[in-house]
Amino acid sequence: MSKCGILTETIEAIRNAGGDEIDRLAIERVVVGLFFTGMKLSSGHVGVCATPVKTIPDAVCCPSSTHAMPFPGKMHGRRAADFLDEVERADGIRRAVGVAAMNALAAFCWDRKPHPGVELQSGIDAFDAAGIVPGQTVVVVGAFVPFLRELKRRGNPFFVLEQDPATLKADEMPFYRPASEFPAVVPQADVLLVTGTTLLNDTLDDLLAAARPDACKVVVGPTVGLVPDAYLRRGCDILGSIQVTRADEFLDVLTEGGSGYHFFGKSADKVVLRARRRDGARKERDALAVA
Repeated sequence: MSKCGILTETIEAIRNAGGDEIDRLAIERVVVGLFFTGMKLSSGHVGVCATPVKTIPDAVCCPSSTHAMPFPGKMHGRRAADFLDEVERADGIRRAVGVAAMNALAAFCWDRKPHPGVELQSGIDAFDAAGIVPGQTVVVVGAFVPFLRELKRRGNPFFVLEQDPATLKADEMPFYRPASEFPAVVPQADVLLVTGTTLLNDTLDDLLAAARPDACKVVVGPTVGLVPDAYLRRGCDILGSIQVTRADEFLDVLTEGGSGYHFFGKSADKVVLRARRRDGARKERDALAVA
């Protein structure tokens, strides 16, 4: 499978938006945590990526592949832009570090000039932003525990596409479908909720392409950055991302194996990028939800 086109296009958009300025941004700190990998730039901006722990070969003491792993301490002072190449050429942890660099640079670009095609809303969960109404069929890609809990509570028909069924509870298994069945399952979605970690295994492009044009498409997670160009071209309505408010405190949490439960509302905020082009459709869905 080819590398994710969204990543390639996002890097191009960052280079165009950041210009010569991004070449002057150095890496100040890198953390490879149990759940997330983070990078802080000399500008203070932070980028995040899910840590693909399962991709580490021989994930036991002293694997033979450790010589290929990036060593955070040796990255200090290096140009962040140099690590963009890792996004397209590498896999596993090296790629996660590259995506963290990409997202840190994306945060810099957003502060420099917000994208006119989206509206940023802070403190909003992407699930709520989707405006799911009763009776809509929802397809969730990835075992989002809070999303599944809420869908069960609401009684919406839904499916969960997941590579590892062991991540699901017993009462969620009736909704489970193997990830390989996405060509048949995704077109059934009125609302498609996709984890941003699909960027790392090169499946996001295919997932979005399989969705119906009228479906509400949501990509969510700290791996999703603040440069939305490539997502908008693929018809995405909502991106659920993150803005780090206290850089070092946030990275300390990652070092300790922390997740969203430990940093949201403390050292980082949930944010939503909402496509402006479909505001009319969003208002109609919101009206239905109220009714």
